[in-house]
Amino acid sequence: MSRIKNNSLLWFTFLLLAWISFPASAAAESKPGEVDVQDIVFSHIKDAYTWHITEWNGKEISIPLPILLKSEERGWDLFLSSHLHHGNVHHNYYIAEEGDHAGKVVEKNSKGEEVKPLDLSLTKNVCGLLLSCGILLFIVLRTARWYKKHPNEAPGGFTGLMEMVVMFIHEGVVKEGIGKEYKPFSSYLLTVFFFILINNLIGIIPVFPGGANITGNITITAVLAVCTFLAVNLFATKEYWKEIFWPNAPIFLKLPLPIMPFVEFFGVFTKPFALMIRLFANIMAGHTIILALTCLIFITASMGTAINGTMTVVSVLFTVFMNCLELLVACLQAYIFTLLSANYIGLAKVRE
Repeated sequence: MSRIKNNSLLWFTFLLLAWISFPASAAAESKPGEVDVQDIVFSHIKDAYTWHITEWNGKEISIPLPILLKSEERGWDLFLSSHLHHGNVHHNYYIAEEGDHAGKVVEKNSKGEEVKPLDLSLTKNVCGLLLSCGILLFIVLRTARWYKKHPNEAPGGFTGLMEMVVMFIHEGVVKEGIGKEYKPFSSYLLTVFFFILINNLIGIIPVFPGGANITGNITITAVLAVCTFLAVNLFATKEYWKEIFWPNAPIFLKLPLPIMPFVEFFGVFTKPFALMIRLFANIMAGHTIILALTCLIFITASMGTAINGTMTVVSVLFTVFMNCLELLVACLQAYIFTLLSANYIGLAKVRE
């Protein structure tokens, strides 16, 4: 049932993305005052050089973030992103509005070509990562400090909650998934669980300093998947690799064509790929659906009071429901990523 539910959610998201992305040419020809759903949705999902807070009297209130660039012709350059607002050009740098580098800082070189410099800027997602890492450190250090000050005492409150979660993941996921050789991987898997959980919860919060779409960014999930990939394959046993290149299968599936060895070796890469796509797609799906449902209020504003009022009630109810569902998904996806990582590591520790 959970697989059907996830597949239905993903298909709905892809159809929704197709709906808001298909009228790209129509969006360019939209009348003044019309709501550009595509721009609203993707502007909140993608990374940015500013951290949007709110709008007041038609003016955007945001925090400009530092931009650090290295150009082949100019060398290093550091300035605030406020210099590039509203299509401004600063030191020959500007934010591309279209093309392969849309939304990124580019420059015109001496030949008049648009090129992308080395970009080490502090973007919204980077700030969100720093915030989540700070929260994670605070939680871990606060819990450890309590145990140091209160040895042999039963914790309560926040510390008791943390002990319950840690023991649940440690005993029910790490030890059960890996087996006897779980100790070298327990710290990594616990860190991954809390890192994903905190970032998922921060992404649900609609107001500053929340809203950063960190685990909905495929580069973040790719790094997490690579870490699990390394943990699985660098510490795998000889028996594991033997089963990869010479699996227990009929000989005609291994010679003269290595069908089963190819399938097994291909599975080495599909497992982390599935981890990456599952986390990315589920988190991005929730954010996209919530934003699209919110936009229904403004899309129907010109259709009359009755239609707009009805759709406003429907939009609010569905948005509240999706936020509650996102809260469940935030915890569930952190658990699933940790569980599958532990199982993959356990499969690589196979013994004769």
